[in-house]
Amino acid sequence: MKARHFLSISDLQPEDLSRLIDDSLAIARSGSPARPLEGKIVGIFFRCSSTRTRTAFSVGALKLGAQTMHYGPNDLQIVTGESIHDTGKVLSGYLDALVLRSNGERAEMEALADQSEMSVINAMSEDEHPTQAIADLVTIKEAMGRLDDIHVLYVGEGNNTTSALALAMSKLRGMQLTVVTPQGYGLPDDFMHRVIDQGRRNGTVITQTHDLTSLPRSVDVVYTTRWQTMGVPKEDLNWREKFEPYRVTPAFMAEVSKRAGTIFLHDLPAIRGNEVVDEVLDGPNSVAFRQAQHKLTSAMAVLSWCLPES
Repeated sequence: MKARHFLSISDLQPEDLSRLIDDSLAIARSGSPARPLEGKIVGIFFRCSSTRTRTAFSVGALKLGAQTMHYGPNDLQIVTGESIHDTGKVLSGYLDALVLRSNGERAEMEALADQSEMSVINAMSEDEHPTQAIADLVTIKEAMGRLDDIHVLYVGEGNNTTSALALAMSKLRGMQLTVVTPQGYGLPDDFMHRVIDQGRRNGTVITQTHDLTSLPRSVDVVYTTRWQTMGVPKEDLNWREKFEPYRVTPAFMAEVSKRAGTIFLHDLPAIRGNEVVDEVLDGPNSVAFRQAQHKLTSAMAVLSWCLPES
């Protein structure tokens, strides 16, 4: 069977995305009843730090019956000059799947995936965090009981988490996503045109604005992420002044919520006092730490989808 890769939400059919969400939710409710990956070997290759995603894929592979092989940023001979393409061909003779996190572009993952024996899974690239989007949507569906007619307000920096969420929501029917970012820190215009057009075909409304005076009211979900993605410094020395008004506080939540049931999401790690204050992150409407648990269930769903039982 030809290897099935998971490099971008854009590569998924809507039915595949829906299946991954439902499979993840089923795992959350009843656990994994079997060990479908018994005898498989999953490589875990992280070029940069990770708490949730690395642990989720490692534990998820073990729970599904697979063995794991871990590589640090300097463990493979890519660092001594071997090409990514050659590395992928070699590893495909040993591993059934390779889970990769990189601060770089997705082209590296695509080169590793240029073979038919080993599945390659994007555990975050510079432009997209696809497994995070699965965890986000599972969390929303579990908390709200549905995805139809759900309005998500994302506030803060437009980053790889935001782009993955926008791609995923554009493939689902009847949702609404409003992205509110500081000027100069939003998602690229060409990307927005693409997801807006795709969402329109599915009856999903996606918009981006930089105007805090026109915030939507009565949203179902408020979502933010850290202001410095992966802790990377910004070139603008005065960037913080632009982000301060985008902090999620109890007053912000009250302004945009339609009822007590509006939930708060954060992909973590959170920099408390920056993008969100303690009263919100630890408050009764926060499901951020449940969302982190869904990193595990979504990892298990993706691994099972990439490595179906033969």
